[in-house]
Amino acid sequence: MMRIGGNFTIMLMVSGAESADAVTAVVKPVISDLGLHLHVVTMDEGGLHRHKIPNFQVRVTGSDRAGIVAQVAGALADLGFNILELESDVAGTETQPVYIMNIAGYAEADLEALQAALDALGDVDARVSVVETLIG
Repeated sequence: MMRIGGNFTIMLMVSGAESADAVTAVVKPVISDLGLHLHVVTMDEGGLHRHKIPNFQVRVTGSDRAGIVAQVAGALADLGFNILELESDVAGTETQPVYIMNIAGYAEADLEALQAALDALGDVDARVSVVETLIG
């Protein structure tokens, strides 16, 4: 569960013999009554333990406006960056809001390529750093 901007999101992993359509049919009336949105993705068996460990951290700040997340995510996606975690918040004042976003993710691209793609966005300050991981 997490807050994204002014929204709250919950992700559930459900396991069972029922199909995704059957699970959707069960929860859809509740979703509709509460005015919520539902997105269902099926997972391969054992997918829970086959996750990537982030090797890059991205910190973005800029004047709050519609489209910052899509703009940054698109630039990263073009380089094969897989967003594993994204947190955002708004600071500043009502008349001068500042958007803050922290992204952890995995990419085969190098630091310089990622930073160059974000620098090209122009109106946001984005800094990429390598996540040092020690396994074993």
